[in-house]
Amino acid sequence: MSSADDQNFGVQVDVRVRQADLGQDGWASTIGMARWLEDARIRLRLRRFERLTGTGGFGPYQILLVGQRVNRLAQAGPTGTRVQVHTGVRRVGRSSFTFEQAIVVGGKHVGSGDATVVLADNTGPLQLPDELIADLAEMQLPETGSSAAARPRPERLQRAHYLYWAPLRSRIGDVDSNQHVNFIALATWYDEAVAMFTSHSIGTNGAGSVPDLPPWSYQIQYLGEVTYPGDYEIGLTVRSVDTESVHYELGVFRDSTCLGVADAVGPLGKLTAEALETARAAD
Repeated sequence: MSSADDQNFGVQVDVRVRQADLGQDGWASTIGMARWLEDARIRLRLRRFERLTGTGGFGPYQILLVGQRVNRLAQAGPTGTRVQVHTGVRRVGRSSFTFEQAIVVGGKHVGSGDATVVLADNTGPLQLPDELIADLAEMQLPETGSSAAARPRPERLQRAHYLYWAPLRSRIGDVDSNQHVNFIALATWYDEAVAMFTSHSIGTNGAGSVPDLPPWSYQIQYLGEVTYPGDYEIGLTVRSVDTESVHYELGVFRDSTCLGVADAVGPLGKLTAEALETARAAD
């Protein structure tokens, strides 16, 4: 799924650009694109698995997203624009599977992503039933040698790794049917932390226009449940900087417990070397 010609890639689901999908620049945001990817996954039909669960042959279970990636590759919009989301299956394991997705507008590849899913009960991950594996096999993509995302480095789980902190409180509107904060809501928390850092670093702090520097790429791993009510902190460290972009490492914490991590890449904008150095990770 690396070109704009993937019109027949996987299963196509059409969505429309909504006002809530747009960022400050008037084009779809990275979080907006993440919502399209979620919409497409929810609308997939897994007929054998649905028959199995409908007759009580599997369950009870929860569908848990343990990791996702979303990349905003080009501008998409305005409101009402028809978007095609193509979804295939990249990897099927014993207890998890990974979707790979492409977003196409007018024949142009504007976004991409993937999502790793686990079925679990209160004892932990469940072995995937044969019926689900058969459904997933129908969407299997050509083998590319890709593997599951590596576990976070140990220091990513420690508060000492992060140099800037953004406090956040979970909201009842963030809670989904699994009774924890939804993964899209958590992605907006990382967006919020980057916005708070850039606003603080540039020196606006609520006075003047808000810096428009949201990340265009996220790779997120979910390590534990974020619940309501609760007070949390997002830790942020600048991993590296190049001529046009900043590479961030982020983590969501409740007290000393890390519940998720993210790697993000966003525009450099007006962030100065001095400001970035205050949150720069040690080599």
